[in-house]
Formats: sequence, structure tokens, C-alpha cells
Amino acid sequence: MGESSVREIVHDCLAVRVRLIGRAVTSLYDGALDRHGVTIAQVNLLAALGAAGPCPPSKLGDVLQLERSTVSRNLKLLLHHGWVEIVSSDAKGIREIELTPAGRAKIESVMPEWRQAQREAARILGATGVTALQGIASGMGYPPGA
Repeated sequence: MGESSVREIVHDCLAVRVRLIGRAVTSLYDGALDRHGVTIAQVNLLAALGAAGPCPPSKLGDVLQLERSTVSRNLKLLLHHGWVEIVSSDAKGIREIELTPAGRAKIESVMPEWRQAQREAARILGATGVTALQGIASGMGYPPGA
């Protein structure tokens, strides 16, 4: 690989920049939510389920662009805490889940810290960055039905 190719990747790669920003923002939210015993990924899973209503876990994976194993791992914790419940299942596994009243209460309980993390993320990204991220996500279909 030539020196110019190395330089081009180091200076121009969008994938690494998106991952760096994603990790930094995720860390910010996770730190804010730590005392609640949840991660931002789990809070977003709860919120997505609250918005979607009872649905198969695969629908949440589709909405949040998560792999099946990631959804499954997070759902185990959410089920354990009673924030999510299984509505129906069969021999193949969970067919449908829903947010419980305890799950809705959990979302409400994290809101002060979530809002603080949201303000800090917006400060770091700047108004232009926030608008750009919202536009890109909207173009990718998130949030659904928006």
C-alpha cells in the first residue's frame, strides 16, 4: 500500500469518524445512565418497544439496526428486571414482547440524566452536527413513521 493510500484512509475515512463519534456519544450517555443500571442501548430498546407496542424482538432489531444476538442479549436483562414481558412464545422461542409498566417507569426514571447527556452531546456535536445527524437518520428511516 502506498504512502498516499495510507494518508488518504487516515485523513478521509468516514467509517472511522462515525465510529469514533458514536463511541464518544455512547460513552457520554452510558456514563450518565450508569447509576440506573442501564445502557443507552437498553434505554433505546425500551423506548422503541414502547413506541412500537407489542411486537416480535426481530422488529426491534430492524428498527434499531441491531443484530439478533444484540437484541437477545439486551432483552434477557430487560426481562430479568421486569421491564419487558413475553406476550407469546412457542417452541422456536419468543414470538412477541411488550413494555411493562415497570419498563415505562424505568424510562421515566432515567429522563433527567438522559436529558443532561442529550444536552452535552448536542453541545459537543454543535447545532450543525445535530441537524446533520437527524437528517441522515431520517433519510435512513429513523424514527419509523416520522
